[in-house]
Amino acid sequence: MNVRNAKTRGSAAPGVRHYVRFQGPDRVAYGLLREDGIHELQGTLFDAPQETGRTFRSDQVELLAPCEPTKILGVGLNYASHLAGRPRPRNPEMFWKPASAILSPGASIVIPSGTTQCEYEGELVLVIGKRARQVSVEEAGEYVFGVTCGNDVSARDWQKNDLQWWRAKGCDTFAPFGPVIAQGLPYHDLLLTTRLNGQVKQQQRTSDLIFNVHQILSFVSQYVTLLPGDVIYTGTPGTTSPMHPSDVVEVEIERVGVLRNEVR
Repeated sequence: MNVRNAKTRGSAAPGVRHYVRFQGPDRVAYGLLREDGIHELQGTLFDAPQETGRTFRSDQVELLAPCEPTKILGVGLNYASHLAGRPRPRNPEMFWKPASAILSPGASIVIPSGTTQCEYEGELVLVIGKRARQVSVEEAGEYVFGVTCGNDVSARDWQKNDLQWWRAKGCDTFAPFGPVIAQGLPYHDLLLTTRLNGQVKQQQRTSDLIFNVHQILSFVSQYVTLLPGDVIYTGTPGTTSPMHPSDVVEVEIERVGVLRNEVR
């Protein structure tokens, strides 16, 4: 995954930082992305990491999923444009995706045998910054480390017919996210765009979320303790359509970057 897609124009505003996780020449590390390259960090993003003094060009590293969550949650039916006649939910409708479904930026989404309707879902992904249990909506912002781009890959036929969504949402490669975690952005109002083979398929602002980032985090924390690095997919807008081998899916969030994955 080339770092050139990690930031978009205007992202280098004061107070905004972009973090990556990468495979370098000799180890996997976190880094701070700046105009002159990736500045390696010692430790994880969630324990006050310090710069090691090493800087890498984009062609010297491979970007990985930008953190290693202990759990992945998702919200269903969180844009009015995605309801398709279904009633507006009273609370965030949550589901799980296993950590084994994580896919790095630039890697390939693999359509498993048996499904005939595997679809993309472009989403804003929330990254938890510190242990969160029974957090109020008013306090929730203190627990947000940053946001990134995500694709909640979904096998619609299994989602419709199975009793649980364990394979519809949780197959290997069904949780791409990245390429960076952006910190310091106004994540309540960012433009989300999903493209399939260069054609725009979804486009909406995160200000249209039925339940915003703080409401989602607060709701989940009443029942499940969130840990640093855990991620929550916040929902997809509009309509989706099937992906096929050789397709390319791009999820772009303004001032965050572009998550690009091929399909096979």
